[in-house]
Amino acid sequence: MAVLMIWFDHVLKPTQTAVNGKPVGFVVFGRRISANLDPTCSIRHEKNKNDVEESRASNWDPFAERRLRHPTTDNETLVHLLKASLGTGILAMPFAYENSGMASGVILTVLVYIICTHGSYVVVNCAHELYRRTRVTSMTFADVGEVAFAHGPSWGRRYAKLARISILGGLFLAYFGTCSVYAVIISENFRQVANQYVDYELNQRLCISTLLVPLIILSWIPDLKYLAPVSMVANVFMGLGLCITFSYLFDDLSSPFELPQFGRVYDLPQFFSITIFTMEVVGVVMPLENSMATPQNFTGVTGVLSRGMAIVTCVFISLGFMGYLKYKGDTKASITLNLPSDEYLAQSVKILIGLAVLCSYNLQFFICLEIVWNALKGKSKSSQVVFEYIVRTLLTAATVFLAVAVPTIGPFLALIGAFCFSFLGLMIPALIDTVTFWDRGFGRLNWAIWKNVGMFMFGLVALVSGSYTSIVDIVNEYGKNETVVAVPIHD
Repeated sequence: MAVLMIWFDHVLKPTQTAVNGKPVGFVVFGRRISANLDPTCSIRHEKNKNDVEESRASNWDPFAERRLRHPTTDNETLVHLLKASLGTGILAMPFAYENSGMASGVILTVLVYIICTHGSYVVVNCAHELYRRTRVTSMTFADVGEVAFAHGPSWGRRYAKLARISILGGLFLAYFGTCSVYAVIISENFRQVANQYVDYELNQRLCISTLLVPLIILSWIPDLKYLAPVSMVANVFMGLGLCITFSYLFDDLSSPFELPQFGRVYDLPQFFSITIFTMEVVGVVMPLENSMATPQNFTGVTGVLSRGMAIVTCVFISLGFMGYLKYKGDTKASITLNLPSDEYLAQSVKILIGLAVLCSYNLQFFICLEIVWNALKGKSKSSQVVFEYIVRTLLTAATVFLAVAVPTIGPFLALIGAFCFSFLGLMIPALIDTVTFWDRGFGRLNWAIWKNVGMFMFGLVALVSGSYTSIVDIVNEYGKNETVVAVPIHD
């Protein structure tokens, strides 16, 4: 963080500007930015601290003022949260347990649940506080970060823009990497089925390349509202695939005490990275909260967030425990890859999961597209419609090319979880909580600041160690000699 602040001071060189001796803003890249908020942000802020204090003391209720055309109920929000959480990452939980051991896997999964859920809770809680200070009724994740610093302590106000850029950059990297992982999972499930009906082994990278045209066509769908039927089909496919998968896991089980109860310390970073990737929902909590009729019910011990993540954690523990118990040391990076390839029922699971992920690709892609398009729109003199479709095509092609370059699911999942979601879900919320409530103090013995320091350090350790082990695994895998052209197999 110190390095980041030094870089900002010496490279971006923010310069305070003043009127009558009072600071009113700073200059970045030659542009004067308000001391309270960058003018490019869509959130409206009070001009001085007196206005902020006045807003705090008022009885203004942002939830009563919120106006939505189609608000969601608590139960509907819970369903959306479960749908966002139970994605393809769940298929890697048995592989995560192989890296942690049985007993420590269960205990550490609960620990990750508590920390990740608290990180999401912190973002929403800070948003609710900032609603009242700024008299707005909704914010995005990037808005929360920027406004928290803009209205925080004086030393942090100059970093409001940097906070916004960091969050948007982290979201892009996280979901761009997720799209690449989706391409790997789709191709690998289809490839294993196809290998049973051809006389040669299909090359993995070649199979990923065949997805380029279908994924580009999917990316051309202009709006998410047209994807609603596709998402429904994806949910049905995923549900059926998981039910059949569990039926295989309960067959011919041994005692869990025959397996290692605690894994090697070196392998734990990969467990944490995969579990964080699977469980982290910080990117969707603000959109879900913004669409609720009763957003005050999203947080709390019995709130929508706590209930949803508790259900998700139970499913993750069940699949991770049963999958590792069934396949032991031969557990693959995706549990579907462990299913027998010569049985029609197992083949149907792989096809169902592959189709479900294919149908879900655009949901992840639209997050990347929105960030990129907001930065590029208006930059071309040609038709904006044509320019947008060029951006869609190039962005989709980039996710496929990355998957071709690194077709290793396990380390790739771990790398995204370590680098992106540790940063977004743990480190950023700790900073936001600190600057939001800086002027109120941190409680008896400053317990809140120590809690935030602990969460930040946990995220930093997960980021550094998880990224290191994942990159080492990817380099080792990438260094293997592989044939790109399919070679017939003779008896």
